[in-house]
Amino acid sequence: MPKSNQVTKSPTNSARCDSCPRDSRGRIERSEVAKRDFMKQTGFPNGRPGYVVDHIVPLAKGGKDVPSNMQWQTIAAAKAKDKIERK
Repeated sequence: MPKSNQVTKSPTNSARCDSCPRDSRGRIERSEVAKRDFMKQTGFPNGRPGYVVDHIVPLAKGGKDVPSNMQWQTIAAAKAKDKIERK
């Protein structure tokens, strides 16, 4: 059974996944296959103008990188959600 991602709280109360794989910039790595699958399933295999693929439960808070945890979100809404999630 795979090890679950461990999320810890920092002194500023923000969650950070300490066991999530990270890229060279320190960002949590995403599955491009899962993202492509989500895009195909929703009928926008080449993307949706004005929207981004968003994780409903953020990866940094233990969300899975699977199509069932993804949604289309406007760019403005995604920025606002990121500000709230990263507090």
